[in-house]
Amino acid sequence: MWRVLILIVVMSGLSTLARAEDFAWESCHGVPGPAGPALSDCRLIGDFVDPQGRELWIRTTIAPPSDTRPRALYVAGVASSEAWLNGRPLGANGVPGPSALDEVPGRYEAAFPIREIAWRPGDNTLVLRLSSFHGGLRFAGPMTAITVLPSPYPRRTALLAVTFLAAGALLAAAFGFGVIHALRRTGSSLVLAGMAGVAALQAIVESLRTLFNYPYPLHAWRMSAIWALAAAFAILLVVYVTSRFMPRARGLMVGLALGVIGATVLLPGFDYKTAWALMLGVALAVPPAVAGVRRKAPGAWPTLAYLALFLVVALGFPQWLADFSYFLLAASLILPLLMVEVVRLGREDRSREAALTEAVSRPDRLTIASARGVELAPIQDILAVVGADDYVELRLVGGRSLLHAARLDALSSQLPANFMRVHRSVIANLAHVQRLERDGDRWRLHLSEGAPLPVSRARQPAVREALQV
Repeated sequence: MWRVLILIVVMSGLSTLARAEDFAWESCHGVPGPAGPALSDCRLIGDFVDPQGRELWIRTTIAPPSDTRPRALYVAGVASSEAWLNGRPLGANGVPGPSALDEVPGRYEAAFPIREIAWRPGDNTLVLRLSSFHGGLRFAGPMTAITVLPSPYPRRTALLAVTFLAAGALLAAAFGFGVIHALRRTGSSLVLAGMAGVAALQAIVESLRTLFNYPYPLHAWRMSAIWALAAAFAILLVVYVTSRFMPRARGLMVGLALGVIGATVLLPGFDYKTAWALMLGVALAVPPAVAGVRRKAPGAWPTLAYLALFLVVALGFPQWLADFSYFLLAASLILPLLMVEVVRLGREDRSREAALTEAVSRPDRLTIASARGVELAPIQDILAVVGADDYVELRLVGGRSLLHAARLDALSSQLPANFMRVHRSVIANLAHVQRLERDGDRWRLHLSEGAPLPVSRARQPAVREALQV
């Protein structure tokens, strides 16, 4: 609950730039002139400013500031721009032009300081020349902001700080689940590591606009990456919840998630694509969570409550979902799961240690410690032991094999006398040997089953002597 309260407080204290549609813009025919641009045939723009694929001259009338604070024209969007106030040039962002060859792409955001002498009493005429030939994709709202605000414009540092805290926590969770997967090879830990990783990457990509004023052609790549990462998180969420609470329907639900969430790429506007990808993923995860609640599965109620909270926040603050609340919600799910997993693994390790202690009293069996747990293998069923760095492979009767977390040297002293070191990386059970055979310059030891074992030249005489006894 405290996370939601923080979210509401931060949201209420932040403001966004005015949209381009907040001004009454006119579209004109224009040409540069020595005394400023010469405009003609101006017509009111009814919807939004769209310079994509063309050169666009626009103008509007604004009132002078009511105080002495310095002002600047802020322009944000996928366009190069040039601005004048009352015929005085304010500056240029790139070089707008009538074609892709003539245009020099500018930055996604630009600030043009307005000198005090540029203002005049009454109405002031603001003119912009825009062009956008290098956007890569067509945007439903190409211009994020064209507005005059006090200079310098205060950055949303609170939003950036919280986003980075969430990103750091998610990266730590991704590392933690990655380590757990390396130790235990559990599918759920790998899925959770992926969820934490893509959410952290999206937080970083989302913050690039604040940290780095990139050239506007990169905006298409950034927005595409944000949607792709959101879709990946949503699909992984469905995979995790379904695998945990409704595993028999995992294939069906994952296929449905891939189709439904992937279809959001067809929606207009990247904000809509991203928000719908997240919300559809959460909605598809609800039925498996409900099934878990009905079966009284552990963790089903908290999971369902989290999904409900996600949908409430998404519907209550849709404009902040991809920018801010999503990262907090992702962290609030994944971090508790990481703590639960660490506690569970600690309990398993204690149980495993108790099993190993009990197994010491069974001299006729070898205690096999692996990532999956503890298993007792009858020594008489061991055909050979093959070394592999810090692990050994035990080849058993019937074609089975087990990985054991031990070194070959340590096992040599534990196994009975009928086990002999025949190679620097092989111990053979002489009770299962059929013959010693020469193969060119090498020697091979054939057992009652399985592949022949290599015999080193230095150990060959000792092996021959042991077999003749």
